[in-house]
Amino acid sequence: MSCNSCSSDINSVPKGCKSNGSCGTGDCEKLSVFDWLGNMALPTGQEPVNIVEVRFKNGRKHFYRNHENLPISIGDIIAVEGNPGHDIGTVSLTGELIKVQLKRKGIGNDSEEIKKIYRKASQKDIDIWTASRDKEYDTQFRGREILGRLGLKMKLSDVEYQGDGNKATFYYTAEERVDFRQLIRDFASTFNVRVEMKQVGLRQEAARLGGIGSCGRELCCSTWLTDLRNVNTSAARYQQLSLNPQKLAGQCGKLKCCLNYELDTYLDALTGFPKQDIELKTEKGDAFFIKMDIFKGLLWYTYKENRAKWFKLTLEQVQEIIALNKENELASPLEEYEADIIEVAKVEFENVVGQDSLTRFDAPIRKKKKNNKSKSRNNQNQPNKSLEVQQKGNQPNRKPNVVKRKPDQPIKKEAQNPQKPNPNQKKQVEAGQKPASNQPKINKNRNKKRRPPRKSENDTKNT
Repeated sequence: MSCNSCSSDINSVPKGCKSNGSCGTGDCEKLSVFDWLGNMALPTGQEPVNIVEVRFKNGRKHFYRNHENLPISIGDIIAVEGNPGHDIGTVSLTGELIKVQLKRKGIGNDSEEIKKIYRKASQKDIDIWTASRDKEYDTQFRGREILGRLGLKMKLSDVEYQGDGNKATFYYTAEERVDFRQLIRDFASTFNVRVEMKQVGLRQEAARLGGIGSCGRELCCSTWLTDLRNVNTSAARYQQLSLNPQKLAGQCGKLKCCLNYELDTYLDALTGFPKQDIELKTEKGDAFFIKMDIFKGLLWYTYKENRAKWFKLTLEQVQEIIALNKENELASPLEEYEADIIEVAKVEFENVVGQDSLTRFDAPIRKKKKNNKSKSRNNQNQPNKSLEVQQKGNQPNRKPNVVKRKPDQPIKKEAQNPQKPNPNQKKQVEAGQKPASNQPKINKNRNKKRRPPRKSENDTKNT
């Protein structure tokens, strides 16, 4: 519950609070109250409150009156009146907020329940107190052995010694009434202390012991929740939760206290919804309620005769059908109402950054070093593609000629190299001549190298 720097020194001032009398972290005390009036001066003529709040083990708090007007601040260890003897505790609250706490717990300023403060604890008182606190675990362990030997149906949850070490309070839980007269005799003879047995509920036991809830935080009952109200299964029904005891039960075995936190908001939202026992009368048959989504305003109904399919309706559609039924009219089938619902497309989350990856910090991503010289060489060797793109862009997009045919018409096989007929070829065939082809004539000797002309004999003689 506390940090490492908040341990108390000889002067009983927490180290983490810079000698101001209160811890700066706010987590060193269970059910601690922040004194937001501590820095404000009192009006002229008004005396400060002489009552302080003292904290003991596991968040147990009581109010004590400062008759001698001792200079007490938050965090001081003081000796207070006990039953019998004296007890040692830590001051948890002073000032004007004491009036608010007394009013909340129904205690008057002149009540006899408020005991008195003896003195500030001396070093001897603190040594006796710490020695008594060190014996609590062994006392609890040996006490459970005695319970097992006697065969009593009770559970010993915690042991708390008084500051002077003359009294021990045993906290237990039991489902039935237990006769522990013999148990008290065995405890008194074994531990040589005055024994007090105190029965607590399962919620109070969890608050004293503490723990971590399913939400990942400390238990509400051991940190800030003071009034433990009853929780019913109707709170889960109003919130449309499945009645699964493993999920709805806390560490104490009872229903979780957090089921009451949002109950009022759900009750306000359910005022616009129809009752679940109302049946919808349609042309296809009667339909009854299945479930609802309070946040989206959707309800699911199904027919009595055919329960295999559920129909999703909006709140406005259901109210419209109920209004028609009150006028003794049958509504249209639910299929038509469901078809009218326009579903909004969900935008899927794209994990661009990779923040859901558990191994994103394991190996750093190394960027490849690019050589600028190789870039320049590649750019010189590559042709200029911009001209080709411009030429392609200027050409119109030609669609292929598609010949439509009738379904009964057979498919004609075309030649591999179809050519347009030449009217001059028919005349040449009739005259017995070879038809001239449409292809251009190729000069086969154009690619050959020309030989130099041969010299005649007269030329040689002249030379």
